[in-house]
Amino acid sequence: QVQLVESGGGSVQAGESLTLSCAASRSTTYMESMGWYRQIPGKQRELVAAVTRSGIYHVFDPAKGRFNVSRDSAKNTVTLQMDALEPTDTAAYFCYLRMDLRTYWGQGLQVTVSS
Repeated sequence: QVQLVESGGGSVQAGESLTLSCAASRSTTYMESMGWYRQIPGKQRELVAAVTRSGIYHVFDPAKGRFNVSRDSAKNTVTLQMDALEPTDTAAYFCYLRMDLRTYWGQGLQVTVSS
């Protein structure tokens, strides 16, 4: 079992920045990928950003160009830096870890962006 502990999130104005962090309770050396999804009420969860074991970083539209994802393999953490936030970024953000043929989830962080 792996626990994911998230931190960050909150409420900001449009154009501001937030940083989300996620720490795994054990080594992620052999992970397949780790990153962040988000979910708006009434909609499906969507992948925001991820990093693979081979060190490839992905940021998906509409966050591309505004968000960055990074990983600290020594600390088993992944961080989502969100800049130029827009009201449409308002959602619950969930850290995930894909490892050992299982997907683990954090409890979620609320991000609210007001105009």
